[in-house]
Amino acid sequence: MEKRPILRNKIFLYLTEFFAGMSVMAVELGASRLLAPYFSSSQIVWTIIIGTIMIAMALGNIFGGRSADKNPNPDKLYGRILIASVWIALIPVVGKYIILGISALLIFTVNNNFLIIAAFAACMVIFVFPLFLLGTVTPSLAKYSVDSLNDSGKTVGTLGAFNTIGSIIGTFIPTFVTIPAVGTSVTFLIFAGILIALGVIYFISAGTGRIKSIAAVVILAVSAVFGHSASFAFWEDDLTYEGESVYNYLQVYEDDNEVVLSTNVLFGVQSVKLKEPGLTGMYYDYAMAAPLMADIAGKNKCDILILGMGSGTYATQCEAYFDNVNIEGVEIDSKITDLAVKYFDLPEDVKVVTYDGRAYLNAVDTKYDVIMVDAYQDITIPFQMSSVEFFTLVKKHLSDDGVMVVNMNMRGGGEGSINDYLADTIASVFDNVYTVDVDGSTNMELFASDNEGMLDNLSDNLESLTEGELASALRSVAFGLTEYQAGEYLMTDDKAPVELLGMQVIDSIIKEEVDYYKKIYQEQGIQGVIDNL
Repeated sequence: MEKRPILRNKIFLYLTEFFAGMSVMAVELGASRLLAPYFSSSQIVWTIIIGTIMIAMALGNIFGGRSADKNPNPDKLYGRILIASVWIALIPVVGKYIILGISALLIFTVNNNFLIIAAFAACMVIFVFPLFLLGTVTPSLAKYSVDSLNDSGKTVGTLGAFNTIGSIIGTFIPTFVTIPAVGTSVTFLIFAGILIALGVIYFISAGTGRIKSIAAVVILAVSAVFGHSASFAFWEDDLTYEGESVYNYLQVYEDDNEVVLSTNVLFGVQSVKLKEPGLTGMYYDYAMAAPLMADIAGKNKCDILILGMGSGTYATQCEAYFDNVNIEGVEIDSKITDLAVKYFDLPEDVKVVTYDGRAYLNAVDTKYDVIMVDAYQDITIPFQMSSVEFFTLVKKHLSDDGVMVVNMNMRGGGEGSINDYLADTIASVFDNVYTVDVDGSTNMELFASDNEGMLDNLSDNLESLTEGELASALRSVAFGLTEYQAGEYLMTDDKAPVELLGMQVIDSIIKEEVDYYKKIYQEQGIQGVIDNL
Protein backbone atom coordinates (compact mmCIF):
# COMPACT_ATOMS: atom_id res chain seq x y z
CA MET A 1 0.00 0.00 0.00
CA GLU A 2 1.31 3.46 -0.92
CA LYS A 3 2.37 5.48 2.09
CA ARG A 4 0.16 8.45 2.96
CA PRO A 5 1.82 11.84 2.26
CA ILE A 6 1.63 12.86 5.93
CA LEU A 7 3.54 9.72 6.92
CA ARG A 8 6.41 10.19 4.48
CA ASN A 9 7.96 12.51 7.03
CA LYS A 10 8.32 10.50 10.22
CA ILE A 11 7.71 13.55 12.42
CA PHE A 12 3.96 12.95 12.45
CA LEU A 13 4.50 9.32 13.44
CA TYR A 14 6.77 10.40 16.27
CA LEU A 15 4.20 12.98 17.40
CA THR A 16 1.53 10.28 17.37
CA GLU A 17 3.72 8.13 19.60
CA PHE A 18 4.42 11.11 21.88
CA PHE A 19 0.78 12.09 22.38
CA ALA A 20 -0.35 8.48 22.72
CA GLY A 21 2.15 7.92 25.53
CA MET A 22 1.12 11.20 27.14
CA SER A 23 -2.58 10.32 26.97
CA VAL A 24 -2.10 6.83 28.46
CA MET A 25 -0.48 8.29 31.57
CA ALA A 26 -3.01 11.09 31.80
CA VAL A 27 -5.86 8.58 31.64
CA GLU A 28 -4.16 6.44 34.29
CA LEU A 29 -3.88 9.40 36.67
CA GLY A 30 -7.41 10.47 35.81
CA ALA A 31 -8.57 6.94 36.61
CA SER A 32 -7.14 7.22 40.12
CA ARG A 33 -9.02 10.47 40.70
CA LEU A 34 -12.25 9.12 39.22
CA LEU A 35 -12.15 6.04 41.46
CA ALA A 36 -10.78 7.66 44.63
CA PRO A 37 -14.00 9.37 45.83
CA TYR A 38 -15.77 6.01 45.73
CA PHE A 39 -13.03 3.48 46.56
CA SER A 40 -10.28 5.59 48.22
CA SER A 41 -6.83 6.37 46.85
CA SER A 42 -5.04 3.58 48.65
CA GLN A 43 -2.18 1.50 47.31
CA ILE A 44 -4.72 -1.26 46.62
CA VAL A 45 -6.70 0.95 44.24
CA TRP A 46 -3.48 2.11 42.54
CA THR A 47 -2.46 -1.55 42.12
CA ILE A 48 -5.79 -2.31 40.47
CA ILE A 49 -5.45 0.66 38.12
CA ILE A 50 -1.87 -0.09 37.13
CA GLY A 51 -2.57 -3.81 36.75
CA THR A 52 -5.62 -3.43 34.53
CA ILE A 53 -3.96 -0.78 32.40
CA MET A 54 -0.88 -2.96 31.90
CA ILE A 55 -3.15 -5.83 30.86
CA ALA A 56 -4.87 -3.55 28.36
CA MET A 57 -1.58 -2.23 26.97
CA ALA A 58 -0.07 -5.73 26.65
CA LEU A 59 -3.10 -7.04 24.76
CA GLY A 60 -3.05 -3.91 22.60
CA ASN A 61 0.61 -4.43 21.76
CA ILE A 62 -0.08 -7.99 20.64
CA PHE A 63 -3.15 -7.06 18.59
CA GLY A 64 -1.50 -3.97 17.11
CA GLY A 65 1.53 -5.91 15.91
CA ARG A 66 -0.53 -8.67 14.33
CA SER A 67 -2.95 -6.21 12.77
CA ALA A 68 -0.13 -4.15 11.27
CA ASP A 69 1.46 -7.25 9.73
CA LYS A 70 -1.83 -8.53 8.37
CA ASN A 71 -3.19 -5.22 7.08
CA PRO A 72 -0.59 -2.41 7.11
CA ASN A 73 -3.12 0.35 6.54
CA PRO A 74 -2.57 3.39 8.80
CA ASP A 75 -6.25 4.29 8.39
CA LYS A 76 -6.96 1.40 10.75
CA LEU A 77 -4.59 2.73 13.42
CA TYR A 78 -5.87 6.29 13.33
CA GLY A 79 -9.42 4.95 13.31
CA ARG A 80 -8.61 3.11 16.54
CA ILE A 81 -7.12 6.31 17.98
CA LEU A 82 -10.36 8.15 17.20
CA ILE A 83 -12.43 5.42 18.85
CA ALA A 84 -10.20 5.49 21.94
CA SER A 85 -10.42 9.27 22.13
CA VAL A 86 -14.22 9.23 21.87
CA TRP A 87 -14.38 6.62 24.66
CA ILE A 88 -12.12 8.76 26.86
CA ALA A 89 -14.25 11.83 26.11
CA LEU A 90 -17.34 9.96 27.29
CA ILE A 91 -15.79 8.94 30.64
CA PRO A 92 -16.68 12.27 32.33
CA VAL A 93 -20.27 11.85 31.15
CA VAL A 94 -20.93 8.26 32.16
CA GLY A 95 -17.97 7.10 34.27
CA LYS A 96 -19.38 7.90 37.70
CA TYR A 97 -22.73 6.32 36.79
CA ILE A 98 -20.95 3.14 35.72
CA ILE A 99 -19.03 3.05 39.00
CA LEU A 100 -22.17 3.40 41.09
CA GLY A 101 -24.07 0.95 38.88
CA ILE A 102 -21.36 -1.69 39.27
CA SER A 103 -21.17 -1.01 43.02
CA ALA A 104 -24.94 -1.32 43.38
CA LEU A 105 -24.92 -4.60 41.50
CA LEU A 106 -22.00 -6.12 43.39
CA ILE A 107 -23.01 -4.96 46.84
CA PHE A 108 -25.89 -7.46 46.82
CA THR A 109 -23.81 -10.34 45.50
CA VAL A 110 -20.32 -9.97 47.01
CA ASN A 111 -19.68 -10.77 50.66
CA ASN A 112 -15.91 -10.29 50.85
CA ASN A 113 -13.41 -7.87 49.30
CA PHE A 114 -16.21 -5.71 47.95
CA LEU A 115 -14.06 -2.63 47.34
CA ILE A 116 -11.36 -4.61 45.55
CA ILE A 117 -13.82 -6.41 43.29
CA ALA A 118 -15.92 -3.31 42.60
CA ALA A 119 -12.87 -1.16 41.85
CA PHE A 120 -11.43 -3.85 39.57
CA ALA A 121 -14.73 -4.30 37.72
CA ALA A 122 -15.17 -0.53 37.28
CA CYS A 123 -11.61 -0.16 36.03
CA MET A 124 -12.06 -3.02 33.55
CA VAL A 125 -15.30 -1.64 32.17
CA ILE A 126 -14.26 2.01 31.93
CA PHE A 127 -10.57 1.99 31.06
CA VAL A 128 -9.43 -1.30 29.50
CA PHE A 129 -10.95 -0.84 26.05
CA PRO A 130 -9.59 2.65 25.19
CA LEU A 131 -6.16 1.79 26.57
CA PHE A 132 -6.19 -1.49 24.66
CA LEU A 133 -6.68 0.58 21.51
CA LEU A 134 -3.89 2.97 22.47
CA GLY A 135 -1.71 -0.06 23.14
CA THR A 136 -1.86 -0.83 19.43
CA VAL A 137 -0.10 2.44 18.56
CA THR A 138 3.55 1.51 19.15
CA PRO A 139 3.74 -1.76 17.15
CA SER A 140 1.68 -0.24 14.35
CA LEU A 141 3.90 2.84 14.11
CA ALA A 142 6.99 0.64 14.09
CA LYS A 143 5.56 -1.11 11.03
CA TYR A 144 4.86 2.17 9.22
CA SER A 145 8.10 3.93 10.15
CA VAL A 146 10.74 1.24 9.54
CA ASP A 147 11.94 1.54 5.96
CA SER A 148 14.71 -1.04 6.11
CA LEU A 149 16.57 -3.24 8.54
CA ASN A 150 19.51 -0.84 8.34
CA ASP A 151 17.70 1.84 10.35
CA SER A 152 15.15 -0.27 12.22
CA GLY A 153 16.95 -0.02 15.57
CA LYS A 154 17.28 3.75 15.34
CA THR A 155 13.66 4.21 14.27
CA VAL A 156 12.18 1.95 16.95
CA GLY A 157 14.45 3.55 19.55
CA THR A 158 13.26 7.01 18.55
CA LEU A 159 9.63 5.89 18.75
CA GLY A 160 10.29 4.52 22.23
CA ALA A 161 11.94 7.77 23.29
CA PHE A 162 8.99 9.86 22.08
CA ASN A 163 6.58 7.52 23.89
CA THR A 164 8.60 7.73 27.11
CA ILE A 165 8.95 11.52 26.97
CA GLY A 166 5.23 11.81 26.31
CA SER A 167 4.51 9.51 29.25
CA ILE A 168 6.69 11.62 31.53
CA ILE A 169 4.92 14.82 30.53
CA GLY A 170 1.57 13.02 30.76
CA THR A 171 2.43 12.16 34.35
CA PHE A 172 3.24 15.68 35.51
CA ILE A 173 0.67 17.77 33.62
CA PRO A 174 -2.50 16.14 35.07
CA THR A 175 -1.11 16.00 38.61
CA PHE A 176 0.29 19.49 38.87
CA VAL A 177 -1.63 21.45 36.24
CA THR A 178 -4.93 20.24 34.82
CA ILE A 179 -6.52 18.29 37.70
CA PRO A 180 -5.92 21.01 40.35
CA ALA A 181 -6.81 23.79 37.88
CA VAL A 182 -9.81 22.42 35.98
CA GLY A 183 -10.60 19.04 37.52
CA THR A 184 -10.59 15.39 36.49
CA SER A 185 -13.47 15.62 34.02
CA VAL A 186 -11.92 18.41 31.97
CA THR A 187 -8.56 16.60 32.10
CA PHE A 188 -10.13 13.62 30.35
CA LEU A 189 -11.66 15.98 27.78
CA ILE A 190 -8.35 17.75 27.14
CA PHE A 191 -6.45 14.57 26.35
CA ALA A 192 -9.35 13.14 24.39
CA GLY A 193 -9.25 16.34 22.34
CA ILE A 194 -5.52 15.91 21.68
CA LEU A 195 -6.07 12.39 20.36
CA ILE A 196 -9.03 13.50 18.25
CA ALA A 197 -6.89 16.27 16.77
CA LEU A 198 -4.27 13.68 15.76
CA GLY A 199 -6.87 11.53 14.06
CA VAL A 200 -8.59 14.44 12.32
CA ILE A 201 -5.28 15.83 11.00
CA TYR A 202 -4.38 12.42 9.61
CA PHE A 203 -7.72 11.81 7.92
CA ILE A 204 -7.88 15.31 6.46
CA SER A 205 -4.43 14.86 4.91
CA ALA A 206 -5.38 11.39 3.68
CA GLY A 207 -8.68 12.59 2.23
CA THR A 208 -10.57 9.81 4.00
CA GLY A 209 -12.46 9.21 7.22
CA ARG A 210 -14.48 12.39 7.01
CA ILE A 211 -17.52 10.92 8.76
CA LYS A 212 -15.36 9.40 11.52
CA SER A 213 -13.66 12.73 12.14
CA ILE A 214 -16.88 14.72 12.25
CA ALA A 215 -18.51 12.18 14.58
CA ALA A 216 -15.52 12.29 16.94
CA VAL A 217 -15.54 16.09 17.09
CA VAL A 218 -19.29 16.17 17.70
CA ILE A 219 -19.06 13.62 20.53
CA LEU A 220 -16.21 15.60 22.10
CA ALA A 221 -18.34 18.75 21.95
CA VAL A 222 -21.33 16.96 23.51
CA SER A 223 -19.12 15.51 26.23
CA ALA A 224 -17.68 18.97 26.92
CA VAL A 225 -21.22 20.24 27.49
CA PHE A 226 -22.49 17.37 29.63
CA GLY A 227 -19.29 16.04 31.16
CA HIS A 228 -17.35 19.14 32.22
CA SER A 229 -18.78 19.14 35.74
CA ALA A 230 -16.41 18.20 38.54
CA SER A 231 -19.30 16.75 40.55
CA PHE A 232 -18.76 13.20 41.78
CA ALA A 233 -21.74 13.23 44.12
CA PHE A 234 -24.09 13.99 41.24
CA TRP A 235 -27.15 13.28 43.37
CA GLU A 236 -26.30 16.28 45.57
CA ASP A 237 -27.68 19.59 44.31
CA ASP A 238 -26.96 21.90 47.23
CA LEU A 239 -23.26 21.50 48.03
CA THR A 240 -21.58 24.58 49.40
CA TYR A 241 -18.32 23.64 47.69
CA GLU A 242 -17.08 20.81 45.50
CA GLY A 243 -13.64 20.62 43.95
CA GLU A 244 -10.32 18.87 43.70
CA SER A 245 -6.79 19.43 44.91
CA VAL A 246 -3.51 17.70 44.16
CA TYR A 247 -4.35 15.18 46.91
CA ASN A 248 -8.11 14.99 47.34
CA TYR A 249 -11.63 15.27 46.08
CA LEU A 250 -13.19 17.85 48.40
CA GLN A 251 -16.80 18.46 49.36
CA VAL A 252 -18.30 20.97 51.78
CA TYR A 253 -21.97 20.76 52.64
CA GLU A 254 -24.06 22.33 55.36
CA ASP A 255 -27.45 22.35 56.98
CA ASP A 256 -29.06 24.44 59.68
CA ASN A 257 -26.80 22.98 62.38
CA GLU A 258 -23.35 22.29 60.91
CA VAL A 259 -20.82 22.64 58.11
CA VAL A 260 -19.10 19.42 57.06
CA LEU A 261 -15.96 18.65 55.06
CA SER A 262 -15.76 15.27 53.32
CA THR A 263 -12.89 14.01 51.20
CA ASN A 264 -14.77 11.21 49.53
CA VAL A 265 -18.30 10.35 48.44
CA LEU A 266 -19.09 7.06 50.08
CA PHE A 267 -17.45 7.14 53.51
CA GLY A 268 -17.37 9.42 56.47
CA VAL A 269 -16.85 12.96 57.60
CA GLN A 270 -13.42 14.56 57.66
CA SER A 271 -14.19 17.70 59.70
CA VAL A 272 -17.21 19.49 61.09
CA LYS A 273 -18.14 22.93 62.42
CA LEU A 274 -21.24 23.53 64.49
CA LYS A 275 -23.08 26.75 63.74
CA GLU A 276 -23.94 27.12 67.40
CA PRO A 277 -21.16 26.99 70.03
CA GLY A 278 -20.77 23.65 71.74
CA LEU A 279 -19.30 20.19 71.47
CA THR A 280 -19.60 18.22 68.26
CA GLY A 281 -20.74 14.92 69.73
CA MET A 282 -17.94 13.29 67.74
CA TYR A 283 -14.42 12.02 68.44
CA TYR A 284 -13.07 15.57 68.72
CA ASP A 285 -14.82 15.82 72.09
CA TYR A 286 -13.11 12.65 73.32
CA ALA A 287 -9.71 13.95 72.20
CA MET A 288 -10.24 16.96 74.48
CA ALA A 289 -9.22 14.66 77.33
CA ALA A 290 -5.61 14.72 76.11
CA PRO A 291 -4.79 18.26 77.34
CA LEU A 292 -6.22 17.33 80.74
CA MET A 293 -4.05 14.20 80.81
CA ALA A 294 -1.07 16.46 80.07
CA ASP A 295 -2.04 18.62 83.06
CA ILE A 296 -3.15 21.69 81.15
CA ALA A 297 -4.32 23.37 84.37
CA GLY A 298 -0.81 23.20 85.80
CA LYS A 299 0.82 24.87 82.79
CA ASN A 300 1.07 28.50 81.78
CA LYS A 301 0.76 27.38 78.18
CA CYS A 302 -0.16 24.00 76.70
CA ASP A 303 1.52 23.42 73.34
CA ILE A 304 -0.57 21.27 70.99
CA LEU A 305 0.44 19.86 67.61
CA ILE A 306 -2.18 18.39 65.26
CA LEU A 307 -0.93 16.07 62.51
CA GLY A 308 -3.74 15.97 59.98
CA MET A 309 -5.24 19.38 60.67
CA GLY A 310 -8.15 19.09 58.27
CA SER A 311 -10.46 22.06 58.62
CA GLY A 312 -9.35 22.64 62.22
CA THR A 313 -12.25 21.27 64.24
CA TYR A 314 -10.03 20.07 67.08
CA ALA A 315 -8.01 23.29 67.11
CA THR A 316 -11.17 25.40 67.19
CA GLN A 317 -12.61 23.38 70.07
CA CYS A 318 -9.42 23.55 72.12
CA GLU A 319 -9.30 27.32 71.74
CA ALA A 320 -12.99 27.61 72.63
CA TYR A 321 -12.68 25.64 75.89
CA PHE A 322 -9.09 26.30 77.03
CA ASP A 323 -7.55 29.75 77.40
CA ASN A 324 -3.90 28.70 77.67
CA VAL A 325 -3.28 26.70 74.48
CA ASN A 326 -0.79 27.32 71.69
CA ILE A 327 -1.79 25.27 68.66
CA GLU A 328 0.10 24.29 65.53
CA GLY A 329 -1.31 22.17 62.71
CA VAL A 330 0.22 20.20 59.88
CA GLU A 331 -1.91 19.56 56.80
CA ILE A 332 -0.50 18.21 53.55
CA ASP A 333 -3.35 19.60 51.43
CA SER A 334 -3.20 23.39 51.23
CA LYS A 335 -6.64 23.58 49.66
CA ILE A 336 -8.14 22.01 52.79
CA THR A 337 -6.47 24.74 54.82
CA ASP A 338 -8.02 27.34 52.50
CA LEU A 339 -11.44 25.77 53.07
CA ALA A 340 -10.79 25.77 56.82
CA VAL A 341 -10.35 29.52 56.76
CA LYS A 342 -13.24 30.21 54.39
CA TYR A 343 -15.94 27.87 55.70
CA PHE A 344 -14.86 26.61 59.14
CA ASP A 345 -13.67 29.78 60.92
CA LEU A 346 -10.19 28.46 61.65
CA PRO A 347 -8.77 30.79 64.33
CA GLU A 348 -6.23 33.24 62.93
CA ASP A 349 -3.67 32.50 65.64
CA VAL A 350 -3.50 28.78 64.73
CA LYS A 351 -0.38 28.21 62.67
CA VAL A 352 -0.84 25.68 59.85
CA VAL A 353 2.10 24.23 57.94
CA THR A 354 1.56 22.57 54.55
CA TYR A 355 3.66 19.44 54.97
CA ASP A 356 3.58 15.71 55.50
CA GLY A 357 3.17 14.98 59.22
CA ARG A 358 6.17 12.72 59.63
CA ALA A 359 8.40 14.89 57.48
CA TYR A 360 7.44 17.84 59.68
CA LEU A 361 8.49 16.02 62.83
CA ASN A 362 11.81 15.22 61.18
CA ALA A 363 12.29 18.90 60.34
CA VAL A 364 11.63 20.42 63.78
CA ASP A 365 12.97 19.84 67.28
CA THR A 366 10.08 21.42 69.22
CA LYS A 367 8.46 19.50 72.08
CA TYR A 368 4.72 19.55 72.65
CA ASP A 369 2.41 18.73 75.53
CA VAL A 370 -0.16 17.13 73.24
CA ILE A 371 0.29 15.66 69.77
CA MET A 372 -2.88 14.61 68.02
CA VAL A 373 -2.53 12.16 65.13
CA ASP A 374 -5.61 12.52 62.94
CA ALA A 375 -4.27 11.54 59.52
CA TYR A 376 -6.19 8.29 59.09
CA GLN A 377 -9.07 8.33 56.64
CA ASP A 378 -11.08 5.16 55.82
CA ILE A 379 -8.49 2.77 54.31
CA THR A 380 -6.12 5.49 53.16
CA ILE A 381 -3.89 5.26 56.23
CA PRO A 382 -0.37 6.55 55.46
CA PHE A 383 1.88 3.61 56.27
CA GLN A 384 4.70 5.98 57.21
CA MET A 385 2.49 7.36 59.99
CA SER A 386 1.53 3.99 61.42
CA SER A 387 4.88 2.37 62.20
CA VAL A 388 7.08 1.88 65.26
CA GLU A 389 9.51 4.38 63.79
CA PHE A 390 6.82 7.04 63.41
CA PHE A 391 5.45 6.71 66.94
CA THR A 392 8.99 6.74 68.30
CA LEU A 393 9.44 10.05 66.49
CA VAL A 394 6.23 11.38 68.03
CA LYS A 395 7.43 10.33 71.46
CA LYS A 396 10.67 12.29 71.00
CA HIS A 397 8.60 15.43 70.37
CA LEU A 398 6.51 15.09 73.53
CA SER A 399 7.32 16.81 76.82
CA ASP A 400 8.02 14.60 79.85
CA ASP A 401 4.33 14.43 80.76
CA GLY A 402 3.13 14.83 77.19
CA VAL A 403 0.29 12.81 75.69
CA MET A 404 -0.31 11.53 72.18
CA VAL A 405 -3.93 11.10 71.13
CA VAL A 406 -4.73 9.08 68.01
CA ASN A 407 -8.06 8.97 66.24
CA MET A 408 -8.68 5.52 64.82
CA ASN A 409 -11.67 5.70 62.55
CA MET A 410 -12.37 2.01 62.04
CA ARG A 411 -13.45 -0.50 64.66
CA GLY A 412 -14.13 -4.13 64.01
CA GLY A 413 -12.53 -6.64 61.70
CA GLY A 414 -11.95 -9.25 64.41
CA GLU A 415 -8.65 -10.45 65.78
CA GLY A 416 -5.69 -8.85 64.04
CA SER A 417 -7.66 -5.84 62.81
CA ILE A 418 -6.11 -2.53 61.83
CA ASN A 419 -6.78 -1.16 65.32
CA ASP A 420 -5.02 -4.14 66.90
CA TYR A 421 -1.99 -3.44 64.75
CA LEU A 422 -2.00 0.30 65.47
CA ALA A 423 -2.57 -0.09 69.22
CA ASP A 424 0.03 -2.86 69.58
CA THR A 425 2.53 -0.78 67.64
CA ILE A 426 1.89 2.24 69.86
CA ALA A 427 2.07 0.12 73.02
CA SER A 428 5.52 -1.08 71.95
CA VAL A 429 6.69 2.54 72.10
CA PHE A 430 4.74 4.06 75.03
CA ASP A 431 4.51 2.76 78.58
CA ASN A 432 0.88 3.75 79.16
CA VAL A 433 -1.85 3.29 76.56
CA TYR A 434 -5.61 3.71 77.06
CA THR A 435 -8.48 3.44 74.58
CA VAL A 436 -12.13 4.44 74.52
CA ASP A 437 -14.81 3.76 71.91
CA VAL A 438 -16.59 6.81 70.53
CA ASP A 439 -20.36 6.44 70.96
CA GLY A 440 -22.42 6.40 67.80
CA SER A 441 -19.50 5.89 65.41
CA THR A 442 -16.83 3.44 64.30
CA ASN A 443 -14.11 5.61 65.85
CA MET A 444 -11.85 4.67 68.71
CA GLU A 445 -9.71 7.19 70.56
CA LEU A 446 -6.31 6.13 71.90
CA PHE A 447 -4.22 8.01 74.46
CA ALA A 448 -0.54 7.20 75.00
CA SER A 449 2.12 8.62 77.31
CA ASP A 450 5.19 7.66 79.31
CA ASN A 451 3.73 9.58 82.25
CA GLU A 452 2.20 7.09 84.72
CA GLY A 453 0.16 9.90 86.24
CA MET A 454 -1.78 10.71 83.06
CA LEU A 455 -5.07 9.42 84.50
CA ASP A 456 -4.47 11.23 87.80
CA ASN A 457 -3.95 14.42 85.81
CA LEU A 458 -7.22 13.77 83.99
CA SER A 459 -9.07 13.26 87.25
CA ASP A 460 -7.54 16.33 88.93
CA ASN A 461 -8.16 18.57 85.93
CA LEU A 462 -11.73 17.35 85.62
CA GLU A 463 -12.42 18.49 89.19
CA SER A 464 -11.17 21.97 88.41
CA LEU A 465 -12.92 22.19 85.02
CA THR A 466 -15.57 24.89 85.17
CA GLU A 467 -17.18 24.35 81.76
CA GLY A 468 -20.13 22.08 82.48
CA GLU A 469 -20.75 20.63 79.04
CA LEU A 470 -17.11 19.71 78.53
CA ALA A 471 -16.73 18.35 82.07
CA SER A 472 -19.73 16.09 81.58
CA ALA A 473 -18.44 14.78 78.27
CA LEU A 474 -14.93 14.15 79.58
CA ARG A 475 -16.21 12.36 82.67
CA SER A 476 -17.86 9.92 80.28
CA VAL A 477 -14.56 9.55 78.48
CA ALA A 478 -12.73 8.93 81.76
CA PHE A 479 -15.32 6.33 82.74
CA GLY A 480 -14.98 4.52 79.41
CA LEU A 481 -11.18 4.43 79.29
CA THR A 482 -9.65 0.96 79.18
CA GLU A 483 -5.99 0.18 79.70
CA TYR A 484 -4.71 -1.43 76.56
CA GLN A 485 -3.10 -4.83 76.85
CA ALA A 486 -0.40 -4.98 74.20
CA GLY A 487 -0.20 -7.83 71.74
CA GLU A 488 2.29 -8.71 69.05
CA TYR A 489 0.80 -7.07 65.97
CA LEU A 490 3.52 -4.60 65.05
CA MET A 491 3.95 -2.39 62.01
CA THR A 492 7.30 -1.04 60.89
CA ASP A 493 8.52 1.09 58.02
CA ASP A 494 9.48 -2.16 56.32
CA LYS A 495 6.15 -3.91 56.85
CA ALA A 496 2.89 -2.06 57.42
CA PRO A 497 -0.02 -3.67 55.51
CA VAL A 498 -2.43 -0.88 56.39
CA GLU A 499 -4.43 -1.02 53.13
CA LEU A 500 -5.27 -4.71 53.41
CA LEU A 501 -6.11 -4.37 57.10
CA GLY A 502 -8.28 -1.35 56.44
CA MET A 503 -10.02 -3.12 53.59
CA GLN A 504 -11.04 -5.93 55.95
CA VAL A 505 -12.75 -3.47 58.27
CA ILE A 506 -14.44 -1.61 55.43
CA ASP A 507 -15.79 -4.93 54.16
CA SER A 508 -17.26 -5.71 57.56
CA ILE A 509 -18.82 -2.25 57.83
CA ILE A 510 -20.33 -2.52 54.36
CA LYS A 511 -21.65 -5.99 55.13
CA GLU A 512 -23.37 -4.76 58.28
CA GLU A 513 -24.92 -1.81 56.46
CA VAL A 514 -26.06 -3.85 53.47
CA ASP A 515 -27.50 -6.84 55.33
CA TYR A 516 -30.66 -4.84 56.06
CA TYR A 517 -31.20 -4.04 52.38
CA LYS A 518 -30.27 -7.55 51.28
CA LYS A 519 -33.09 -8.88 53.41
CA ILE A 520 -35.52 -6.41 51.87
CA TYR A 521 -34.26 -7.33 48.39
CA GLN A 522 -34.81 -11.03 49.06
CA GLU A 523 -38.33 -10.42 50.35
CA GLN A 524 -39.55 -7.53 48.19
CA GLY A 525 -37.18 -7.30 45.23
CA ILE A 526 -35.51 -4.21 43.85
CA GLN A 527 -38.65 -2.10 44.19
CA GLY A 528 -38.66 -2.77 47.91
CA VAL A 529 -35.07 -1.56 48.18
CA ILE A 530 -35.93 1.61 46.24
CA ASP A 531 -38.95 2.27 48.48
CA ASN A 532 -36.81 1.94 51.62
CA LEU A 533 -33.96 4.18 50.50
